[in-house]
Amino acid sequence: MIRFLFCLLLFITAFVQGQQADYVDFKTAKVKLSIFPEKQAVGGFVSYKFKILKPVDSIYIDAVNMEFQTVNLDENKISYLNDGKKLWLKHHFKSDSIYQLKFNYIALPKKAMYFIDWGFEDGDKQIWTQGQGKYTSNWLPSIDDMNDKIEFDLSIEFDKNYQVIANGKLTNKQVNKSTITWQYDMEQPMSSYLVALAIGKYDKKIEYSKSGISLEMYYYPEDSLKYEPTYRYTKQMFDFLEEEIGVSYPWQNYKQVPVKDFLYAGMENTSLTIFTDSFVIDSMAYVDKNYVNVNAHELAHQWFGDLVTETSGNHHWLQEGFATYYALLAEREVFGDDYYYWQLYEYAQELLEQDKAGQSTSLLDPKSSSTTFYKKGAWVLHMLREKVGDKTFKTAIKNYLLKHQFKNVETDDFIGEVEKVSGQDLSVFVNDWLEGNAFLYEECLTSLKINSKDILQMLELDKELMFSSQSPDYNADRYFDKATSSRLKEHLFSKDLIKIVHDSIIRNGLNTNDVKVRQAIAQNLREIPSELKKDYESLLNDRSYVTIEAALYNLCSNFPEDKFKYLEKTKDIEGFNNKNIRMLWIALVLNTPDFEDLNKQGFLNELVGYTSAKYDFETRETAFSYLNAIQVYNETIISNLINATKHHNWRFKEYSKTLLEYLKQDEKYKTLITNLEENQQ
Repeated sequence: MIRFLFCLLLFITAFVQGQQADYVDFKTAKVKLSIFPEKQAVGGFVSYKFKILKPVDSIYIDAVNMEFQTVNLDENKISYLNDGKKLWLKHHFKSDSIYQLKFNYIALPKKAMYFIDWGFEDGDKQIWTQGQGKYTSNWLPSIDDMNDKIEFDLSIEFDKNYQVIANGKLTNKQVNKSTITWQYDMEQPMSSYLVALAIGKYDKKIEYSKSGISLEMYYYPEDSLKYEPTYRYTKQMFDFLEEEIGVSYPWQNYKQVPVKDFLYAGMENTSLTIFTDSFVIDSMAYVDKNYVNVNAHELAHQWFGDLVTETSGNHHWLQEGFATYYALLAEREVFGDDYYYWQLYEYAQELLEQDKAGQSTSLLDPKSSSTTFYKKGAWVLHMLREKVGDKTFKTAIKNYLLKHQFKNVETDDFIGEVEKVSGQDLSVFVNDWLEGNAFLYEECLTSLKINSKDILQMLELDKELMFSSQSPDYNADRYFDKATSSRLKEHLFSKDLIKIVHDSIIRNGLNTNDVKVRQAIAQNLREIPSELKKDYESLLNDRSYVTIEAALYNLCSNFPEDKFKYLEKTKDIEGFNNKNIRMLWIALVLNTPDFEDLNKQGFLNELVGYTSAKYDFETRETAFSYLNAIQVYNETIISNLINATKHHNWRFKEYSKTLLEYLKQDEKYKTLITNLEENQQ
């Protein structure tokens, strides 16, 4: 045995210098899972079928910190090595031969599978996965290399009181005594990072696309009234993308599931998008924070990323740039041309700022920023479409997808199709837009001026404000009269321009019925002239949580003598899911002498309670921020903050660590923090 392990390790050293995909093609995976949330464990039986492309003495399955039993190759026991990262199999594998590998395993995943609220009796208990960037091999023995696409079929046994949702079509529900076994079938191959499941208590509604695809949209039973604003325009955008892309949706069905404390806005797992439940919103929240763009983005990924997948990070824009661009096209279908060009303009401003900061990189640099991959990628596609024309562009996209479907691609594969259809040499375009570091802002601006009267008018009016011989406030007044769209008026009340606008024009803005124009004033007019007080107070009546939050804070700051009135008016408003208005209200009350004195301790306890792990991380972070602002800390708050430093969401974890380090600088908290940290270890 020792000799075998020594030989195998020698082989591994040589083997890892190459790519396993050059030797092995994994074809199918039959997976039977059982999940044990109390132990945060998962395990079961896996059967892989694979083809050997070249003779090889060992192959591996990625498997992080797992235990294996009954490892068989073609029904015979096989020698294996489990090094904690991979399951290595030693055998004389023959070229052009098909093999079947079977084994049982158990795992205690530290990441990629998350067990939410199982420590709370009344929590909304969930389990969900995230493979991209975290690796599915933490909970399912699989192949981390995205270049090996496999057809996965999942069978998952779990408590019968929960819904289990996974990739593919549900083909059977076997009802057992206390559990249900859910069987999901995928007909086509996909990369392992796109394997996913979500478990929780959900209801769902189903719509059907024009092409007959089942669109399953899940929601929490208590959120039935939020279903429509959350999933608004889903079917319209699905039908549009199928027609615009020119290639039928490639999977059996499409499911969308919200989960608590997700790592990102959403993730495009094949046929199963998982997204953060902070997008589960009511009709009022829809104005300020909705799922439409993320919905369209993750849907576009079903073609760009899932159907065709990058070979490496050098070509990441083929996924994110395409998904961003096609999401914009879907929103254009819903909201119109002006919306589309304004979004492109905002992307250009963000890219320009990145350029000015000396942080621009090539679109083909795997270390580029998200801004580059997503927004520069979208701009590249917009400019390329203008260069070759609509018909040519759409034909090239269709050819590219059909030629490389269920395979992996590089940038040259896409550019080659565009060159073939257009008959153009795109080497200069590639050099300027893809390989070059700089963002070609002026070329983008020229495109916007040609296509959007709104953008052209804005640029002309901005120039007038800067260079006219007339006074800036005179021109700003004329700007409001000349502005032909809501977006232009909103721009006038931006942070930089509102300083030069006459009070009379601000009053005109406040007297419009446009919620976004009024919101711009609420957010950017921090010092409120007494002559505008009455008009500004009307913002507290708007159907916008962002507007009400900004207006409440600014009114209380500018007119403390009327603070009681403002607090009384807003005492029953919670705001978004993170209770943004409610927590602002509590913080203001705690800093307001004589208001609700009898219940101030109750309000403080409520605010402290929101730091508990039973709440989502956005709510917790908001609560910590307000408690820090009013400098209130006690043992419960600090204990919850220490708990937050171990959270799986890295942004919240880093926020919590930073705040805890800040508190440690204060001697009155230092000993308490040390003792609590020791108790939580």
